[in-house]
Amino acid sequence: MPVRGIRGATTAERNDAEAIVEATGELLRELVRLNRLEVDEIAFAYFTTTSDLDAEFPALAARKLGWVTVPLLCGHDMEVRQPNPRGVRRCIRVLLLYNTDRPQREMRHAYLRGARAIKEDLDRTRAQLGLLGSTGDGEGGAPESVSYEGGVPD
Repeated sequence: MPVRGIRGATTAERNDAEAIVEATGELLRELVRLNRLEVDEIAFAYFTTTSDLDAEFPALAARKLGWVTVPLLCGHDMEVRQPNPRGVRRCIRVLLLYNTDRPQREMRHAYLRGARAIKEDLDRTRAQLGLLGSTGDGEGGAPESVSYEGGVPD
């Protein structure tokens, strides 16, 4: 069975355990909803945070959602000089690897809260390449990602 990548990002309101776990849980629930994920088919989840988040591992949110058999790993993002459009403060990112026969172009990505800036930068790059609104395969079709501000679709 093929493995597909699903990415997402969000921001935590504060650098404390409650804020990190809450924001991460919201992101994971949204990715599960968007992609109709079955936890047993999640092959791996890699979480990163910006260096200003160090009060808790974001993977704890996955464990609290019952992802007890999914391999999880956490790390920090690269320290990239600012300003940078992809340099979002208090940012939590995740890359899920998911076992599915569905094609990659059907995978939906989510950018919540302050991480919308990452999606906006990606859209600018796609526009420059003539791929805006594309699924990434150059064929057009349904959008591959969504961005939400406080849970409200844009």
